[in-house]
Amino acid sequence: MRPHPVPLDFVFRSRSKEEKAPASPVTDSKQPRDPQAPKGRPTPKRSMAQSQRRSVTNTPTTRKEAAKRQRDERRTQMAKQREALASGDERYLPARDKGPVRKFARDFVDSRFNIAEYFLPLAVIILVLSMVRVPQLQNIALLLWLFVIVLIIGDSISTAFRLKKRLAERFPSEHKKGAVFYALMRTLQMRRLRLPKPQVKRGERP
Repeated sequence: MRPHPVPLDFVFRSRSKEEKAPASPVTDSKQPRDPQAPKGRPTPKRSMAQSQRRSVTNTPTTRKEAAKRQRDERRTQMAKQREALASGDERYLPARDKGPVRKFARDFVDSRFNIAEYFLPLAVIILVLSMVRVPQLQNIALLLWLFVIVLIIGDSISTAFRLKKRLAERFPSEHKKGAVFYALMRTLQMRRLRLPKPQVKRGERP
């Protein structure tokens, strides 16, 4: 028995109907898409879109703009540091002046009378006396110079010993390396010229 032949027009007609049939669109009923949003992405929130626009706006486009922005930021930071050195604001102080240990060391020095803070004026006076062509005055200048040096060394040793003891009592678990040397360097500066500015009066216990 011979098989019944399939008409060719039926095969081509069925295939053309399948090709012309439109594919059913897949829609997501849970989240509507913004007409202006890219295809396949959810609509961003307004706050997120605003932050993205600000970040794009604030991003420098050229090397010159980036360098200018760095200079402006550095200038602003330096201005804040100058104000902090005058007011004692811990937030903007330089790294070497930050921390409770360094603040206590400054207050400890500023609350005491230090012979070393008069080193520069005394040195000028001694230098002037030594330049006078009078042997007696030159001898006095030499003796005065030795006397001042001995007093400064003795006062510095006493200050370092007392400060080290107070730091150990007040900050037993804090990092205290360099705090004593930091305080001794401050004693060599005249009180009105010290930075950060003194925050305690003489005789006031820190």
